[in-house]
Amino acid sequence: MSTTAAPERLHSREAVIGEDTRITRALPHRVRRTVGAWCFMDHLGPVQFAPGKGMHVGAHPHIGLQTFTWMIEGEVVHRDSLGNEQVIRPGQVNLMTAGRGIAHTEDSALDGARMHAAQLWIALPHEQAQCEPAFDHYGVLPVVESGGFTITLLAGSALDQNAPTRIHTPLVGMDLAADAAAQTALPLQADFEYAAMVLRGAAQVEDEPLAPGEWLYFAPGRTVLALQCDAPMQLLLIGGAPMDEPPIIWWNLVARSQAEIEAALADWNAGRFAPVRPGSAAQPLAAPSLDGVQLRAR
Repeated sequence: MSTTAAPERLHSREAVIGEDTRITRALPHRVRRTVGAWCFMDHLGPVQFAPGKGMHVGAHPHIGLQTFTWMIEGEVVHRDSLGNEQVIRPGQVNLMTAGRGIAHTEDSALDGARMHAAQLWIALPHEQAQCEPAFDHYGVLPVVESGGFTITLLAGSALDQNAPTRIHTPLVGMDLAADAAAQTALPLQADFEYAAMVLRGAAQVEDEPLAPGEWLYFAPGRTVLALQCDAPMQLLLIGGAPMDEPPIIWWNLVARSQAEIEAALADWNAGRFAPVRPGSAAQPLAAPSLDGVQLRAR
């Protein structure tokens, strides 16, 4: 066990996406705005939608980030302004690089179905923030067994594996799932900061109890993370090199200045983003006004 500082315990907050889909949002948090370049972390479900109901998020824009969707249960249809249409299924990742600007929609593939997923954002580094937008789908990811845990490497390098996901900054993402009692010790990079969030069940992380709705932050300096559970459990672990220049986050936009945010909002409101066709049956999202708001780095 590491002798570094104790982790910080933080609580997610409830939010609504799309028409009426409830999620819990861990990042950004007023105490910890980012973990490495990870600047946004939502947990959806597990939820059983009522007949005729599902997740439907109308067209909306992004700049300066990558959206990272990890599907655990159910299926979602992604469509974007580049013309991509992709169904994401359990055990797969959708990675959309917004760069200078992209719009997309997200819909349940089948209403009335069960769904469980995590969606994160990665802040692009300054030199990549205005890159051409792109979309990648990853149907197969590295999997390692350790101490009763099935560990899927979502991003970066760990456990002698390299994830195929195309990222632009030093970071890592892992999903750890167990069907029964399990125990392991994960090697960490000492120069990374980390966050652990339970997706189902309960766990002990460095002897700290952890359940859905809360998460633990670990400052740089650790080289190992002790993890155990007494029953079926699933946990998301993310980490990365701390950001030297924290981004500004407003609505669905990530930038380094308020002027960039204002320009993107003006472009969206004026219809200058390329359309998503056929897109979602849900209405396009309306941008919140920035009138009188002075943004700051988060």
